[in-house]
Amino acid sequence: MELVTDGLRFPEGPVAMPDGSIVLVEIERGCVTRVAPDGTQHVVAELGGGPNGAAIGPDGKLYVCNNGGFHYVERAGLLIPHGQPDDYSGGRIERVDLETGAVETLYKSGDFGCTLRGPNDIVFDDAGGFWFTDHGKTRRRERDVTGVFYARADGSLLKEVIFPMENPNGIGLSPDGKKLYVAETYTCKLWAYDIAAPGEIAFSQGLLGPGGTFLYSPSGYTFFDSLAVDGAGNVCVATIGQSGISVVSPEGELVEFVATDDPFTTNICFGGPDLKTAYITLSGTGRLVKMDWPRGGAKLNYLNV
Repeated sequence: MELVTDGLRFPEGPVAMPDGSIVLVEIERGCVTRVAPDGTQHVVAELGGGPNGAAIGPDGKLYVCNNGGFHYVERAGLLIPHGQPDDYSGGRIERVDLETGAVETLYKSGDFGCTLRGPNDIVFDDAGGFWFTDHGKTRRRERDVTGVFYARADGSLLKEVIFPMENPNGIGLSPDGKKLYVAETYTCKLWAYDIAAPGEIAFSQGLLGPGGTFLYSPSGYTFFDSLAVDGAGNVCVATIGQSGISVVSPEGELVEFVATDDPFTTNICFGGPDLKTAYITLSGTGRLVKMDWPRGGAKLNYLNV
């Protein structure tokens, strides 16, 4: 594990760009930051709230899930999100021009009759649309019940597709685009859904009604965060508490666990030659690290072309 840069304020949403830089968000600072290969940091845009998951869209712009912000505590050298802040600014999807730093709100709570509480992670399909999770917000004695949404990049459609879920977080597509993977944080469960068409899930009827296929959950006191999919179809889920990345096969078997040294290991993306370099956000300690990965990452629509 090699340090790329440090001093970040709860980094998340890393995107490995073709020029070798990493674009990520700093949730606590409310900004999008570009990290050069030598570790130099440059703030691209100030968004406010809590920018979270991010992905490149068909227009080359960065689409950002903004969760509206967190309250934070600092303990044992770690920066820790701790519930909804007093200045919570509402959930939204924002679009950032990486050249100019211009920020526009593409969707906000109330649009198309949808409630957005804490948009979290995002992935684009090959039809010009994107799936995203809404993790919701946690308050002193309650937390939101949320789900998974689909939207078009041109601002013409926003809809809730999967509901309810227990604080969904990481989201990704299989290499062939036919399955959607979603990780729940507090239940620490990984789910798979068959995609029938862009923005449509082929629901199966279970004991509790329509739902996906349960894939995997680790033992012990731990939580799932964001995820990426590798070229072999394995789901690589950032795992809080156990400190590392859980690599889960499409059949639901644990392939391996790659340990880190930060209990708030929150996200992973793939870049470099053959997408065999993993970039991992260690958010509690404010670091971006990289390591060689045995399998190349799955190519992302509109980015790895």
